[in-house]
Amino acid sequence: MNLIAKILPASNILLDADLTSKKRIFEQAGLLFENHQQIARAVVFDSLFAREKLGSTGLGQGVAIPHGRIKGIKSAVGAVIRVRETVAFDAPDGQNVKLAFVLLVPERATDEHLQILSELAQMFSDKAFRERLLNAADAAALLELIQSWEPHAAGQHSPAV
Repeated sequence: MNLIAKILPASNILLDADLTSKKRIFEQAGLLFENHQQIARAVVFDSLFAREKLGSTGLGQGVAIPHGRIKGIKSAVGAVIRVRETVAFDAPDGQNVKLAFVLLVPERATDEHLQILSELAQMFSDKAFRERLLNAADAAALLELIQSWEPHAAGQHSPAV
């Protein structure tokens, strides 16, 4: 199983949300983590916003990976938010964001944090897979896609499609 599937509970997947800004996405993420992991929404919001001030977490191709460090959590946890209408995110390619993977890691994150970010970047760089995530009918289908995804070993390249 990939690292992303291990940190993404089904309860943290929200599809086709009517959110119109980066701020609203961060607020919604705060609600998800507060309701399902008992992490205060203000703590989540402040952490995501502080990281975003350092530079956009917009990856490009309609995807963002907002992330933050949270004091007191023991392990990384994620959430997926897919918005109904795209949101400006200052991505390097100038494209608005449709899909955000929100990642929270412990305050003193280890190499695992970097491995998760690396897997996320690899996952979202696969155009066909990204399209499947964007078109998943419901949260269960999206979670199943993520659970079945396999990262490429270092140095391995996927065949051209």
